[in-house]
Amino acid sequence: MRKILITPFIWIIRFYQVAISPFTPSVCRYSPTCSQYSLEALQKHGLFKGSWLAAKRIISCNPWGGKGYDPVP
Repeated sequence: MRKILITPFIWIIRFYQVAISPFTPSVCRYSPTCSQYSLEALQKHGLFKGSWLAAKRIISCNPWGGKGYDPVP
């Protein structure tokens, strides 16, 4: 059941990684990138907690936010 819920979100992130990200400048301040972090968070924590972690990470990825190595907890 868990995989069924997160599969559409994983497809959206992978589409972004393959079709959109290569054509935009690399501006992510973190390692792993925000999209890779989102994939790992969804796979490790499920839809709700993984989405929350991904949203927090994306919001903090700005010039006044953090930077550096930040793995999925």
